[in-house]
Amino acid sequence: MRTPFTGAGTALVTPFRKDGAIDDAAVRRLVRRQIESGIHFVSPCGTTGEAPTLSHHEKLRVCELVADETARRVPVLAGAGGYDTRDVIGLVRELERLGVDGILSVTPYYNKPTQEGLYQHYKAIAESTSLPIVLYNVPGRTGVNLEVQTVARLAAIRNIVGVKEASGNVTQMSEIVRACPDGFLVLSGDDPIAVAVMAIGGRGLISVASNALPAEMAQVIALAEKGDFAAARRLHHWLLPFLQVNFCEANPIPIKAAMAAMGLLEEAYRLPLVPPSPAARDKIMKVLQELKLLGSAARV
Repeated sequence: MRTPFTGAGTALVTPFRKDGAIDDAAVRRLVRRQIESGIHFVSPCGTTGEAPTLSHHEKLRVCELVADETARRVPVLAGAGGYDTRDVIGLVRELERLGVDGILSVTPYYNKPTQEGLYQHYKAIAESTSLPIVLYNVPGRTGVNLEVQTVARLAAIRNIVGVKEASGNVTQMSEIVRACPDGFLVLSGDDPIAVAVMAIGGRGLISVASNALPAEMAQVIALAEKGDFAAARRLHHWLLPFLQVNFCEANPIPIKAAMAAMGLLEEAYRLPLVPPSPAARDKIMKVLQELKLLGSAARV
């Protein structure tokens, strides 16, 4: 049985206008398309949402728009992480008042805390809210790995319900599944290994690719949930060039370029992110053409 934050979730991009402001109408349009395509939950204001460049007010605005547009049709797992525990707690409290369904909280970056520091950070956040919390481990970006033993300790806290694992270390993910209670959710944070993570006991995916292809990514995970790994692999292998090209440059540069080519949003980024290089854009366009994705995503 699927529970909140299992299945296929989308790490939503944040659409900007050419003047740099958040495109409110595009946020709503993208969320509508996600729901109508069968995605299981949405996660705004994370890495793919360019959260480090959003102001406190903008994060609240995006999450407010997303929560309003979903209208409880799918859960909203709002991003709220950072290197200052007090600031994260303040944001979490405001998000709870907005009516989001849960919090996705990335490990503190730059500070490089110890494992005990990570435990105390998440414990303090959990004690500040009644919302379920999903840990987010992405050491390639943060410079710190949330180790298996720390995840197992945190899993004992009532409202820490899972981890988005983006370490790329499938062995570590398998150890987390083994070390944590049965109900604790291990979610893949990487599209290309999502089927593998499901095979070792993962419960879903928080996807970049589903911004462009929500129906297809939801189907891959649904097939794996049913245990039909042969069918899941076939669809995964067809999608693999797209899953890989989304990381030919720093996420979310490629996915935004792809979505713009598909007619889903204006291609706009915030510094220090910039449009893809000519070589990267050629790779993205080649994959879109090969998979016949151009012109396939009419605006909803």
